[in-house]
Amino acid sequence: MLPDESPTPTGHDPRPSDTVVLDASGLRALTHPVRVRLIGLLRTDGPSTATRLADRLDLNSGATSYHLRQLAAAGFVEEDPDRPGGRERWWRAVHRFTRFDDPELVEREPAAALAYLQSVAAAHASQAQQAFAHLPTSPAPWRHALGLGDVRLRLTPEEASRLGTEIREVLSRYPLDDPGAERPPGTEPVSVVVHVLPLPEEPAPPTDTPTDPTASGEGNP
Repeated sequence: MLPDESPTPTGHDPRPSDTVVLDASGLRALTHPVRVRLIGLLRTDGPSTATRLADRLDLNSGATSYHLRQLAAAGFVEEDPDRPGGRERWWRAVHRFTRFDDPELVEREPAAALAYLQSVAAAHASQAQQAFAHLPTSPAPWRHALGLGDVRLRLTPEEASRLGTEIREVLSRYPLDDPGAERPPGTEPVSVVVHVLPLPEEPAPPTDTPTDPTASGEGNP
């Protein structure tokens, strides 16, 4: 499965109604990073208004309202029926998860696919910065439990795909953060971000013998 803002770990088996599978129109609707972040907030924190969401994202409410309407037109969010009317609309996410695992769609819509993935990566980066901002006031056990690192591997496409599957299998052993469920004492929401990305090859260093004698130390006093 390609990375997205709400991956579905293997084994959690969400109900079909909980998951939206991106088609071409849905993919194009999510090419804006603000929309990806809006869906993420509505999924993790529950229904909200444009004003409240704008405060969270440091945007103006007019722009936030516009993006929410675009998301509603694409079927990703809807007005909350439990809070009808009033001076301001309340919005909620229609799905909990997004699936984006159609290689043919990536080939047909390369520009939209790239913009969407870049928006997801930007949302991940913003979430990490917010977590670091709160780190100094976090309880000591959580400061000691966090992990941050990377490793560079050399894999075939098949090995990279298998690696992603194995990571999702590990994640499936742990409970998802359900905003509607009662959380046991001592638990906090934890974000696990996985990027399996092909990297550009570094250019090989030059092998020619330098013509400047000072480059090899010759000619120095």
